[in-house]
Amino acid sequence: MKKIKLIALIVLAALIPLSLIFLIVSACYGNAALTIAYGVELFLVACAAIYCLKLYRNPKDKFFPWFGKVFVKELVIGGTKKFFVWLRTSPKAMKILVYIALYTFLGIMAIIVLFPFYWMIISSLKDLTEYKLAVPTFWPRKILWSNYKEAFETAKLGRLFLNTLYVGLVSTIASLVITVLTAFAFARLEFKGKDALFAALLATMMIPGELFTITNYSTVTVFGWRNTFTVLIVPFLVSVFYIYLLRQNFMQIPNELYLAAKVDGTGDLKYLWKVMIPLALPTLISITILKMMGAWNSYVWPRLVANDEAHRLITNGLRNAFTNASGDVNFPVQMAAVAIVSAPLFLVFIFLRKYIMKGVSRSGIKG
Repeated sequence: MKKIKLIALIVLAALIPLSLIFLIVSACYGNAALTIAYGVELFLVACAAIYCLKLYRNPKDKFFPWFGKVFVKELVIGGTKKFFVWLRTSPKAMKILVYIALYTFLGIMAIIVLFPFYWMIISSLKDLTEYKLAVPTFWPRKILWSNYKEAFETAKLGRLFLNTLYVGLVSTIASLVITVLTAFAFARLEFKGKDALFAALLATMMIPGELFTITNYSTVTVFGWRNTFTVLIVPFLVSVFYIYLLRQNFMQIPNELYLAAKVDGTGDLKYLWKVMIPLALPTLISITILKMMGAWNSYVWPRLVANDEAHRLITNGLRNAFTNASGDVNFPVQMAAVAIVSAPLFLVFIFLRKYIMKGVSRSGIKG
């Protein structure tokens, strides 16, 4: 009898990974009925394996007792009672339970956040026929890396990358210079109406940026800047939020350093370059990253004022590049292009996220 129990236990233990494989495969191919069936099968096989293990360890038990009585009484009710007793008696039980709940919640949120990226990647590797199936597949039946080559050539991503990189670098450098000088003036220099002017500057943050679109469009049209790189750079050189952020960071630097530098005959620009900029470097790095990301993701304004091929940015170039004459869109190739465009921002966030968080949350220096 003990050998029969051992054989049953081995067979059930072998069925568990097999059922798990079938469950994963059916989930990847999007077959909901098979996924549910294999899930139920996996649960029943696991329960049977646990039960056989109990019988194997206790040879006095009968091999075929009434399953409902033993399973419900000993495993469900007994296990629940032991769980609550453990919670009451163990000082670390609640802490462990909180950690389990917390990481379970974080895991679910991570899956929700990462699923669109996963769907983008697998969609970029499918053909158009598989992409348009009524029941979507969770893994490509045939992986097509050629979609990425076709996307790069069809959308002329090389030209779009260069245009976007040029606009991003020039606008970021110029914006940094303006932001640093303005923040230094509001933080250290004394002049009449400084506080009122800074309050008025902050008040403009309450005005939605969309309200400036029509007036800015009229202005750049009068200046003759349409379909030039100038119109993509100049209107967004000044950012009130960045000025406020850097000014608050400058205010945390002890004023005694500035007064001591003035006594030594150091000029304002030299003090700014030698002292304040190095101390505020994390914030400046954050501003640089956020400004570049803003230029990379801009869509509405470039499409409105500079949508010709010579000045088109990367977000606008992806809009209609994959639509044929009949109006059909090659979605897998378009997804491949989106994956290529998203890769730089994803890498920036992965490797530079600590600078972004440190710069934004930095409270200053204790004097």
